[in-house]
Amino acid sequence: MFLARVTGSVVATTKVASMTGRKLLTVEPLRVDASKRDRLVTTGRTFVVVDTVGAGEGQLVLIAQGSSARMTPETEKLPVDAVIIGIVDTVNVGNETIFSARE
Repeated sequence: MFLARVTGSVVATTKVASMTGRKLLTVEPLRVDASKRDRLVTTGRTFVVVDTVGAGEGQLVLIAQGSSARMTPETEKLPVDAVIIGIVDTVNVGNETIFSARE
């Protein structure tokens, strides 16, 4: 699993039937800043993911990737390898909160 920020959406009007009605979003994976460990920074990559929780642009989300992406009830029969499985409220490193959705 990894953390990511939702950066946009993808529209594909032609796709396999099992993907009809599935919300596709673009996300940028994040990591803890290695030098200070006090913030999250982008990895410089972008993924297309299936949204199963109703996430929106700008939100911090939790992603499952690979075969684990097909282990949710919503995606078990879909041809996917990345899925949003949660919307993040806080991230703590040590005793420090480095992300809070309330701020």
